Amino acid sequence: MKLYDFVLAPNPRRVRMFMAEKGLEIPSVQINLRQGEQFEAQFKQDNPGMVVPALLLDDGTLLTETMAICRYLDALHPAPVLFGSTPKEQALVEMWSRRAELEGLAGAAEALRNAAPRFVNRALPGPRDYAQIPALVERGKARLRAFFDDLESGLNGQTWLAGEHFSVADITAFVVVGFAVNVEEEPAAGHVHIARWRAAVAARPSAAA
Repeated sequence: MKLYDFVLAPNPRRVRMFMAEKGLEIPSVQINLRQGEQFEAQFKQDNPGMVVPALLLDDGTLLTETMAICRYLDALHPAPVLFGSTPKEQALVEMWSRRAELEGLAGAAEALRNAAPRFVNRALPGPRDYAQIPALVERGKARLRAFFDDLESGLNGQTWLAGEHFSVADITAFVVVGFAVNVEEEPAAGHVHIARWRAAVAARPSAAA
């Protein structure tokens, strides 16, 4: 297997943290998105979607989408459990993973890609060009702030998002909180549950992945 990665992007970091929690090492190739390496002919041939992360399997199958990659690796290496052990945990992991993606990561991406000069006509990732919409910048930031409020409530009274066990949902939410600084957003001073939880995630070896 081979992982197409970029160390500064949030979604590849989610995969690296997941792999670290599983104790997995997979050869990787850095695709520098800031230098436009995703547009190079060979990468476009190997990965028509021109996105990272992407996992190239030994049989030539290319997996894209962060959760698809994590699900595949989890099926091969079930321990430790990161998608929940009980029906309730599994549902909570799915719920918080989706909320972190749809409210958190999407909000950050909306704010960043519609403002940064390097994303002119590249407001969405992939092979097609999309114009920036400046009005979406503030909406993206507002979505992030709303997600932080929801995250604070979700962490009230429990160690991790799905209860007593660390999960892939914590990985995604942790990456969102860290990436938000790129659009000058962060949890409020009163978000004490996020602060406690964030410190606990940061203390895990996988946080350095």
